[in-house]
Amino acid sequence: MCREYNPLDAPNEADIFVIHMGKFPRYWMKWLLRQMTGKCELQRIVDTYVGAQRTCRIEHSLRCSKSKVLREATWITQSEIDGCVEAIMKEKNISAEKEARFKSSLKACLLQISGYKQLYVDVEKERQNPYDSDNVKHEKLLLQLWNLLMPKKKLQARISKQWADIGFQGDDPKTDFRGMGMLGLTNLVYFSENYPTAARQILSHSNHPKLGYSYAIVAINLMEMAYSLLKSDALKFYLYTFVAGGPTMEHFHQFYCYLVYEFDKFWFEENPESIMYFNQYREKFHEKIKRLLLDSKVALTLNM
Repeated sequence: MCREYNPLDAPNEADIFVIHMGKFPRYWMKWLLRQMTGKCELQRIVDTYVGAQRTCRIEHSLRCSKSKVLREATWITQSEIDGCVEAIMKEKNISAEKEARFKSSLKACLLQISGYKQLYVDVEKERQNPYDSDNVKHEKLLLQLWNLLMPKKKLQARISKQWADIGFQGDDPKTDFRGMGMLGLTNLVYFSENYPTAARQILSHSNHPKLGYSYAIVAINLMEMAYSLLKSDALKFYLYTFVAGGPTMEHFHQFYCYLVYEFDKFWFEENPESIMYFNQYREKFHEKIKRLLLDSKVALTLNM
């Protein structure tokens, strides 16, 4: 069974026709609409929608197609896009000369679809890569995090209670990366390296006498939030809206930075009674982000 897309906008005339057909099989509805319009479903989508709306509907149509050529189009790599576009147009008997706009639009949609799937593969690979204290690169990255956040304070030893100063739970931070693997550390370093002032400001906030929290632990927790939004496809509409080509790891890093920065603001605005209410407010923040991801007019970028 096909998973439903999330088009968000009000239905167009074709949608209303389909709705009124009730339980009429999808195959016959598509056939009737083709007879009425002279165009296949993919062509009608391209003619009617733009942006993320178009890509989401194209993806849904391809996934639900009876044609193997169309179904497999949602799993191609970016190097296979041109050949896939040609195969789809041949399968649907669409002239490349007469339908140049359709061809370019379909290619753009497939670039986003394949890019999102590749992004998930890349993120998952990093998440499943465990922190290894015997790996020189891993150790170097961890020490880089300390130096970025605490440039005026020297770390006395690799295993030290000093790690609590930046919000780790124990004397050895590697135990805190078990859930997110190297993905957690990579993004912590990315935020600290690209937005050093903001990262140190948030670290300072985390030491507030009443509203303080463990910075590193919360940041890793927010990494899990970003990962779950990507995995559940909740990030799809947002990335299809604001990324013209295929989304990359850089876009994911930027989204994570937004979460960390905005959660700190959210936490202090909400003014919880204590850190004991963290899960409750984390869920409230999570719901807020999911709503924002569905708004095509909202760009989730750092506003410092």
